[in-house]
Amino acid sequence: MDLIRSKRALIIAGGLIFGIIAVYMVAWGNPANMGICVACFLRDVSGGLGLHRAGVVQYLRPEIMGLVIGAMASALLFREFRSRGGSAPLVRFFLGAFLMIGALVFLGCPVRALLRLAGGDLNALTGLAGLLVGVVIGIYLLRRGFNLGRATQSSAVAGWILPVAMVGLLVLVIVAPAFIFFSESGPGSLAVSIPVALVVGLAFGIVAQRTRMCFVGGWRDIIMVRDTYLLGGIIAFLIGAFIAAAALGYINFGFADQPVAHSNHLWNFMGLLLVGITATLLGGCPLRQLVLTGEGDTDAGVTVLGILAGAAFAHNFGTASSPAGTGVWGPAAVGIGIVFCLAVGLLMRDKAKVKAKATRKVETANGVSQRQSPSL
Repeated sequence: MDLIRSKRALIIAGGLIFGIIAVYMVAWGNPANMGICVACFLRDVSGGLGLHRAGVVQYLRPEIMGLVIGAMASALLFREFRSRGGSAPLVRFFLGAFLMIGALVFLGCPVRALLRLAGGDLNALTGLAGLLVGVVIGIYLLRRGFNLGRATQSSAVAGWILPVAMVGLLVLVIVAPAFIFFSESGPGSLAVSIPVALVVGLAFGIVAQRTRMCFVGGWRDIIMVRDTYLLGGIIAFLIGAFIAAAALGYINFGFADQPVAHSNHLWNFMGLLLVGITATLLGGCPLRQLVLTGEGDTDAGVTVLGILAGAAFAHNFGTASSPAGTGVWGPAAVGIGIVFCLAVGLLMRDKAKVKAKATRKVETANGVSQRQSPSL
């Protein structure tokens, strides 16, 4: 019991502190209402590598590298680094891509949705409502037997590839060679110093690894199994962000004139609905995927690559939103993503589990009918 209480205290303290730090990252140089947005920062990394050419969102964010490296260091220290994978990697890649497409229609991941709400952006409310509906749909698919398959232990080399690649990206952002892209204007040009970004990323990665923090898993667990552990971290993060935003005078309640946001309520809702479904099927939000990557999980690594590819697709093919509204093809891309999720969710079912569940239902029904029927 004491151990459970200490874990709950840790995730609540971690959520509160990082909610405060996320807002202060804005004061230190990051974009408004985007102090630590995992999807937005992965989008910038995709642009920094030249995978898309949207000039205002190109920068190798050290926070991302720090998250993975911090999670890796924590996993090694506590002997939780295990190279494993092989659980439907291609499906995970596309789920990751559609997750990013949905996030860029809304203009933010579940982390940024909370930061936007803490800053008074009421458009985040429709987005969060969509996220919850997406989680419910994902839970429905899980209960019907959706399963990506079991990951197996793999060569240690496989688990090290992406964490080492993150170290390489960190070197590139410091050296700044000519083939790496850096925004000269827009959100991509706004950034805290590299040392601050790296330290915050490392700390966030360590705490997220130890607490299993997930900004979608909290909603999934409270709905699916009535477990409030992860939700405590989410609520603490929101409270911390609100306190910091109030202290800095950043709160501006309303729908209009919010930083890097739009007020198309339907597609704010639908964008994060797609994020909710994909993250539930994948077993975690973008933050959780980065942490798992740091633990040696190559399936999560493939998901992160899919997220980077989704960012490139979104900006190269006009599905990403802007403060002016949704992209030309954004709604269509979200619709295709939802259809994809429903298709794999209904078709990739563990038949043995489904059969066992059906058998239990029949046995329960027979037991009830026998107890209720009078003996002859």
